[in-house]
Amino acid sequence: MITLQLDIAQTVGTAAVLLVVGEYIKNHVSLLARYFIPGPIIGGILFSLIALVGHETGSFTFQFYDNMRAFLLLVFFTTIGFSASFELLKKGGLGVALFLAAAVGLVLIQNTLGAAMAAALGINPLIGLAAGSIALTGGHGTSAAFGPLLEQAGAVGALPAAIAAATYGLVAGCVIGGPVGTLLMRRNGLKGRSLQTTSDGPGVIETAPDAGLTSTDTVMYATILVTVSIGAGTLLVNWLKDLGLTLPAYLGPMLVAAVVRNIIDWRNWQLPMRQFEVVGNVSLAFFLAMALMSMKLWEMAQVAGPLLLILLVQTAVMFAYAYFVTFRVMGSDYDAAVIAAGHCGFGMGATPNAMANMQAFAGANGPSMKAFFVIPLVGSLFIDFFNAVIITGYMNYLK
Repeated sequence: MITLQLDIAQTVGTAAVLLVVGEYIKNHVSLLARYFIPGPIIGGILFSLIALVGHETGSFTFQFYDNMRAFLLLVFFTTIGFSASFELLKKGGLGVALFLAAAVGLVLIQNTLGAAMAAALGINPLIGLAAGSIALTGGHGTSAAFGPLLEQAGAVGALPAAIAAATYGLVAGCVIGGPVGTLLMRRNGLKGRSLQTTSDGPGVIETAPDAGLTSTDTVMYATILVTVSIGAGTLLVNWLKDLGLTLPAYLGPMLVAAVVRNIIDWRNWQLPMRQFEVVGNVSLAFFLAMALMSMKLWEMAQVAGPLLLILLVQTAVMFAYAYFVTFRVMGSDYDAAVIAAGHCGFGMGATPNAMANMQAFAGANGPSMKAFFVIPLVGSLFIDFFNAVIITGYMNYLK
């Protein structure tokens, strides 16, 4: 068997090509665009299929430079840390806090259910964790980030399992959202709204000002904050390791970034959030492509059956949770029904899926300013931070 070894430049270059190929395919296949399947996922899976052919035929295999991928993971989670603003959480009001609590509750249920079912089915509980909030509430980004960590902890096939679960979740979340909202409206005698009732809805929260800085200044400012947080975070992880407490490498930078963000909010200083978003999106896209390039699909065969069963149960639990918990927590009114429909996309896939669910539902039944305010705020600023911390706790307990 021929081993094709790629150095850092060739690994990054291949990932870049896969990003372009994935976006091209997505733009020309309406089904992929409809369910918001990310371009890096499409390109990466395509490459992993080529690797599968090489493995099955015994003709070729690939070996990649992995250190770059590890650094991109640190960058991505550091930008997540900068989104954890408790000042914005307060400004978002009770609705944001309540939905965040409901989302965190679902995360706990998904992880507990996934791990318990995996153990009952005779597979590694960490595979169940891959079919929990890692793939569902977390989506493809979190799946690609935690999949290799689960495999390092002994869960063979965790990365392809998590990616498969995340893809399933994108579709399932969109499928069940509308029925949940419709059933809630019918069972509770709710009525939609006309456009005239939205004038007193909540306004837009500004994440942080960065006016007054030139483009170059702002990019440099963001770069310095990210790199310093990464450096300080790795020192924190090493220090805690010396004290006997082992944390994943990404958690230190993420926590440091969260502290820096809230200090900056407290001092009312400027924060380049748009630049953080760009840095995070680019690092995530390349990380996803690199992670999926090295995915070994043949390792997933032994867990495919149990994984599907876990995901079917997770779907039923998501339906019930949105119907019985999210709806009541958010007020048992029309806004709560829209949020419940959105939570199905949010809790099984990603924020864009939640928005798609709510747009389709509100388009037929009337607008909800509260729903379109609460879910994007929680999805973009808070849930990834809380999810990563909770997943880390479950991983340390299960491995």
